[in-house]
Amino acid sequence: MKAARFYARNDLRIDDVPEEQVRAGTVKIKVAWCGICGTDLHEFLEGPIFVPSPGHPHPLSGEESPVTMGHEFSGTIVEIGIGVDHMEVGDNVVVEPYFVCDECPPCKAGNYHLCTKMGFIGLSGGGGGLSEKIVVEARWVHKIGDIPLDEAALIEPLSVAHHAVTRSGVRAGDVALIGGSGPIGLLTAAVLKGMGVTTIISELSAARKEKSRSSGVADYVIDPSQEDLAQRIREITGDAGADVAFECAGVNAVLDALLDAVKPAGVVVNVSIWGKAATVDMQKIVLKEIDLRGTIAYVRDHAETIRLVQSGRVNLKPFITGRIALEDLVTKGFNTLINHNDTAVKILVHP
Repeated sequence: MKAARFYARNDLRIDDVPEEQVRAGTVKIKVAWCGICGTDLHEFLEGPIFVPSPGHPHPLSGEESPVTMGHEFSGTIVEIGIGVDHMEVGDNVVVEPYFVCDECPPCKAGNYHLCTKMGFIGLSGGGGGLSEKIVVEARWVHKIGDIPLDEAALIEPLSVAHHAVTRSGVRAGDVALIGGSGPIGLLTAAVLKGMGVTTIISELSAARKEKSRSSGVADYVIDPSQEDLAQRIREITGDAGADVAFECAGVNAVLDALLDAVKPAGVVVNVSIWGKAATVDMQKIVLKEIDLRGTIAYVRDHAETIRLVQSGRVNLKPFITGRIALEDLVTKGFNTLINHNDTAVKILVHP
């Protein structure tokens, strides 16, 4: 079968690979759609990062590069392994793409997303969604009911957003500021909006500002190059400041601006993966007693995320901006997102 394989930085190939056989406790999924994630772009441009380097296999998957990529995917079960009795052939599903050890202290505490050996399917081995089929442990597979398969490919990044929102402690009626309206920023705003939170997006790009408005996830869109962000937030909130803020850009200037814009005793959640070390003005955190919180991926978020979509509180359709074939992955997928990222939100690949 065809699969997109990461070999090294700037070296991604469409290979013919053997189809994996189903095992006890697993299901085989025919992949319908797979999204291209910012993490995939980081691997392509700067990797290996999460992908195990040659000679250094991942401790759980046992694999090293080349590995099949893709962790944001949806599909249909085509085969069931022995011991799986809660799913059927024909079920449409998404995957929580983890490897965890179940033995380290975080795993035993229920925080499997913080596993000391944690890896991601589609990055650390185990096949990936940028292939025709994949075999996955049933524990990580979630049925999606009647959610369209193309929209369901966004459940994984939406779960990232849901976990970040959960970490923030935000409540209905609060005011939230999102710094950056790339895919995760937009999806974070979508989760917040679905909860009844007032959403404010700070963004420079004209195309992304328009997507923030047209998708309906932003109550206010502010261009910080044209307006004083903190002052505008005070005007909106009656001089109080935002209750929570979400850093979704991985840009130091954005983080600094969020610290200025949240209220005293407010919360700032860092959602983005940073390509380099950040600097933090600790005086702002101290004098305003700001909580700066990290968040990584998701933990027990998929079920509620799926319910958000099924209930209509989150509409994923506006965020799909392209659909391509596997053979066009680099030319029409990666190159577009690298060189024209302000025009595309989520490009889906049909393997």
